[in-house]
Amino acid sequence: MYRVALEFQVQASALVLRTGAVVRNQLRRASLSCVLNVAEGAGQRLWAQKRNLYGIARGSAMECAAIIDVLSVRGVATPAETGRGRALLVRMVSSC
Repeated sequence: MYRVALEFQVQASALVLRTGAVVRNQLRRASLSCVLNVAEGAGQRLWAQKRNLYGIARGSAMECAAIIDVLSVRGVATPAETGRGRALLVRMVSSC
């Protein structure tokens, strides 16, 4: 799950170069949140803490998916980028 979140974060970093400031900041924060919460959750011993952090990561992934949809509709993200981003996010959410 961590590697998938990291791979999406790399893709998101490339996409933000073509967006406005508001969307850029939101995608940067949400994609980074996925990586950091998955990593923190993996380090927790108690299942309740893991579940909470993975839930936050899942929520951030869903936020990223919505941003990818917006970028697609605006013509900023190509169909290939949209498909790849969605595939990574589905993998991440399925694992959380």
